[in-house]
Amino acid sequence: MAEELNPFKIAQQQLDEAAKVMELEEEAHQMLREPMRTLVVNIPVKMRDGKAKVFQGFRVQYNDARGPSKGGIRFHPAENLDTVKALAAWMTWKTALANIPFGGAKGGIICDTKQMNDTELEALSRGYIRAIGKYIGPEIDVPAPDVYTTPQIMAWMMDEYSNIVRHGAFDVITGKPLDVWGSEGRNDSTAMGGMYVMREAAKNLGIDLKKAKIAVQGFGNAGKFAYTLSKQLFGSNVVAISDSTGAVYDPAGLDLAKLEKAKEETGSVSGYEGGQKLTNEQLLESDVDILIPAAIENQITGANADKIKAKLVLELANGPVTPEADRILHERGIFDAPDFLVNSGGVIGSYFEWVQNTQHYYWTADEVYSKLDKIITKSYADMMATKKEYDGKGKKVTPRTAAYIIAVGRVASAMKTRGWY
Repeated sequence: MAEELNPFKIAQQQLDEAAKVMELEEEAHQMLREPMRTLVVNIPVKMRDGKAKVFQGFRVQYNDARGPSKGGIRFHPAENLDTVKALAAWMTWKTALANIPFGGAKGGIICDTKQMNDTELEALSRGYIRAIGKYIGPEIDVPAPDVYTTPQIMAWMMDEYSNIVRHGAFDVITGKPLDVWGSEGRNDSTAMGGMYVMREAAKNLGIDLKKAKIAVQGFGNAGKFAYTLSKQLFGSNVVAISDSTGAVYDPAGLDLAKLEKAKEETGSVSGYEGGQKLTNEQLLESDVDILIPAAIENQITGANADKIKAKLVLELANGPVTPEADRILHERGIFDAPDFLVNSGGVIGSYFEWVQNTQHYYWTADEVYSKLDKIITKSYADMMATKKEYDGKGKKVTPRTAAYIIAVGRVASAMKTRGWY
């Protein structure tokens, strides 16, 4: 039977597995299997031809027992409600594992940004905020950028919300440009957090990062920063990288300037001069020490997990490894660092931006990175301690299940303390 690849069903399955191991109370389990609130909105936008087009958008507020909902907004032609629900669930566990005072949310609009000009994108961004404006706010739900949304889009959204409430509400949105009080260090905080997790996992696995060969799937914000930061921080050798149309491999290491030139001139990194062209599938199965999926969900599945050669899989994307693949990797002795730990640097960076906005006091990039390092390194240590605890009880758990046990336990405890069950 084919593996179920519906993202929300995968998120529910991951929760169910953790709930069984940790013997979660049934009331909490049932409350956490579904989002608390789901909004579906229709946004009319006057396009450049003078005609109005209606776009469908979503905002899912999964759980706010521990604080305001927090999560990004995606603009994507294949966006759908189940994906948004899954991402909102993962954001709930992400904020709980990091132990920051947020719940989880996610938003999205079905649209193709590559076919839209800035005027249309601004109208869509403002229309979305007007549609969900009653349900967001600095103490209610704080959006952020995600796939195909930018700091400029966040600025338009913040401005539209400010128009609604009649004051400059800089703390309603994170991931903003610096000149409207974004945070230093926010742009690369997702990848930077991933690098701190990679450092800690490499210590446990005995991987020398200076000699490590790395493959990165994805050449967007997270993937590109993973390339640059792994070289800057550790001197690692990135030998393979991909985008949506192809991949390139060079055992001597890849050069960023040449990658960007290939992308600009040929439309793909696979046009890299002097490299060997690969498919995305071949990149995932390449002979490297560390594999960093930094693109989209469901990339490592039951169908290819037995072909992965890396010692460490660092999930920088959301949901790149399915439950069946997770089990196979674990059984093969491959350490799979889960997404809601690895990429939590993004929401931690957003938390820092929100704190600075609410206090009207701003930090340097070094302060941001130092605080991020402390939080995410503790999250990793907590995960490994929980794994050791449950392994000691004879319940051999994956790193992901250990992280789930921590996060779900914290959310369930908050719900119970508040009298929700």
